[in-house]
Amino acid sequence: MCLRGEGPAWEELVKRHTRRVYNLCYRFTGNASEAEDLSQEVFLRIYRTLASYQAAYGGFPTWLTRVTRNLLVDHYRRTRRDRLTDSIEDKLPQLEEKHSAGRTPDRQALDKELSAQVQQALAQLSPELREAVILRDLQGLEYGEIRLVLEVPEGTVKSRINRGRIELARVLESMGLRPA
Repeated sequence: MCLRGEGPAWEELVKRHTRRVYNLCYRFTGNASEAEDLSQEVFLRIYRTLASYQAAYGGFPTWLTRVTRNLLVDHYRRTRRDRLTDSIEDKLPQLEEKHSAGRTPDRQALDKELSAQVQQALAQLSPELREAVILRDLQGLEYGEIRLVLEVPEGTVKSRINRGRIELARVLESMGLRPA
């Protein structure tokens, strides 16, 4: 329906995928307003190129992630600043619900501190490893979807995820954080 230019269908598409796009943009920029701007750019790009989407090459969320990733790569090249990644808030469901009644102020402070430490650790990974870990562990994409997004062989995807996880664990341990 979006392909036929129906406004309500486009609104539903944006509504359904805004959080995913914003989270990915924020993970790579570490800046909320920059992530909002980039999210808007992604949806403008999607709107202009929606006719080029072909389901035979993967599902719409995979295509959307690829478009987002390509825009982030362009942004990274333009700015030449190291991309930062989002905190663990989206990885742990209990951290996603910031306004949960069960979270005491002490717990919120601990969660915020942990999030900052994980973000700092992720920022120390190379962009290739960080990207693979984010797409797999924080975005929840399957290996085949990541292969399509990154445009590398699936073996490379698995290798980057494995190396990224090992490096992330090493960095976290050097920061004094150990798995529970």
